[in-house]
Amino acid sequence: MFEQLLLLVFLGLGGSAVAGSVKVINQGNEALVERLGSYNKKLEPGLNFVMPFLDKIVYRETIREKVLDIPPQKCITRDNVGIEVDAVVYWRIVDMEKAWYKVENLHSAMVNLVLTQIRAEMGQLELDETFTARAQINEILLRDLDIATDPWGVKVTRVELRDIIPSQAVRESMELQMSAERRRRAAILNSEGEREAAVNSARGKAEAQILDAEARQKSVILQAEAEQKAIVLKAQAERQQQVLKAQAIAESAEIIAQKINSNSTTNQALEVLFALGYLDMGAIIGKSDSSKVMFIDPRTIPATLEGIRSIVADNPTDSIVNGR
Repeated sequence: MFEQLLLLVFLGLGGSAVAGSVKVINQGNEALVERLGSYNKKLEPGLNFVMPFLDKIVYRETIREKVLDIPPQKCITRDNVGIEVDAVVYWRIVDMEKAWYKVENLHSAMVNLVLTQIRAEMGQLELDETFTARAQINEILLRDLDIATDPWGVKVTRVELRDIIPSQAVRESMELQMSAERRRRAAILNSEGEREAAVNSARGKAEAQILDAEARQKSVILQAEAEQKAIVLKAQAERQQQVLKAQAIAESAEIIAQKINSNSTTNQALEVLFALGYLDMGAIIGKSDSSKVMFIDPRTIPATLEGIRSIVADNPTDSIVNGR
């Protein structure tokens, strides 16, 4: 009876020892094992065996990326303005042994380190720079935190500042400043618009005057050219008319000379033609614009005709041929 009881106890202890020696680690996790109080080994994902009653799992943690939410905290900028800043940090464990043995409380250490770095970085910037240089601040915090957490076996992959909230008084002053800035920009835009409108109007008037002057100049030039052409054409016409008239006179004189040479009785008719020509000349002179009034005594006309007749009678043929 005693032997059976001893066997049952041995089998129970053996079964519990066997069950305790088998450890299953899920994918994405790792575990640290100590044997008799000192570090022994690290358990990988899957089925692992440990010594019962001697080995103990002291730390089990995921190696996947985790999110560290940093609560809002008060910071002072370089220009002594109070602001509240919160952030989010993405990180993961790359060395499980360092994460357990190099720091007592990894999560608390991470939070305090991030808060300290944020305060230090915000203290180096002015208020306006904290809003415009957010990306640069994130890069600086990422670099500094990654260097600082490397001894803990931690890799910081990303840091993002979420909200930068100034105090109520600062927000009110900023709103007033922005309102004044908007009014100033509106006034500048309005004045620039009026200036451009005035410039465009003046430029339009100037261009219109230039076009009008050019049109008048072209009109005067065209008119002068037309008058010049008209004068030239008129002069050419008068010259051609004179040439034709001279040719006609020459042909008439030649015909008359031939008639005189062929018939001696034509002298009296020639005397009459010259007399009539003299009278026609007087009529032409009377029609001229630049002529004056010419008085002829009717009693002297016969004597004048007689004188012309005597001149023609002396040598009519030579006078006609020579054009005198």
